[in-house]
Amino acid sequence: MRAMSQTPPLVFDRALSRRRLARAAHLGPETFLLDRVAEDLADRLGSVKRRFSTALDLGTPTDGLARALDGHPAVERLFAAAPLAAGLGIRRDAVVADEEALPFAPQSLDLVVSALALQGVNDLPGVFAQVRRALKPDGLFLAGFVGGSSLTELRQAFAIAESETTGGVSPRVAPFADVRDLGGLLQRAGFALPVADTDRIVVRYGSPFTLFSELRRMGAANALTERRRVPLRRDTLLKAAEIYGARFADPDGRLRVTFDIVWLSGWAPHESQQKPLAPGSAKMSLAAALGAKRAGEPPADGAA
Repeated sequence: MRAMSQTPPLVFDRALSRRRLARAAHLGPETFLLDRVAEDLADRLGSVKRRFSTALDLGTPTDGLARALDGHPAVERLFAAAPLAAGLGIRRDAVVADEEALPFAPQSLDLVVSALALQGVNDLPGVFAQVRRALKPDGLFLAGFVGGSSLTELRQAFAIAESETTGGVSPRVAPFADVRDLGGLLQRAGFALPVADTDRIVVRYGSPFTLFSELRRMGAANALTERRRVPLRRDTLLKAAEIYGARFADPDGRLRVTFDIVWLSGWAPHESQQKPLAPGSAKMSLAAALGAKRAGEPPADGAA
């Protein structure tokens, strides 16, 4: 059991997040970003020359990832776990489960994939540890979710607008994980060969109000526990739209929106995997490997 001092902060209101997703499903979800991430995940999985017999789609809020992996040569059987039944589509192989409380036996899965789900969990290290525990030796975890500097333009516009109209600032855009920290979190969770990288996607809109509407239909409206519990003032909203247009418009008047997709992969350890050399076992000095000369030696032929 995790010690009380290690309890993660409750950044997100998870119950509210589920209601936001349910509303998005009712309105008709906006899926362009998720579909892009699902296609990219399928491409990344295609570079792995393996076939995984039991694969889990963890938390993906629509069936977009299931469709992208349908018939994929690396996946034999895919089932889903998500916090809302609406997000599971009509697939039979599915279970309603919270990403922070996975109901899977140790070493029961060969592959865990996830698209645009993990940016809203409170205990990301805990999720990684549970995924690691559920994977069989040499099982793979591959996920893409929103991180980095995503929605930086919106964050800045609202901060300035709220400061000017109310004299203070409240959290409007979620904090996102930095890719520089995530590789270390995978290692701490026990993954071998961890890799973390970022894919920046810049989308352009004709109006900030179109962006606001699409974020609502992604289920991505504000679900922070420290959010201000009163309706957004009209003058603040209009000021934010004005600032967004003034600061983040291209010459043709269309507005830039940044989405950083953080990609993570890691393997459950197995004796067949490549391992780093033990300290002191190298057969060549670093200086020799880099072609450096010792003090007092003339440069090698062709060297400057």
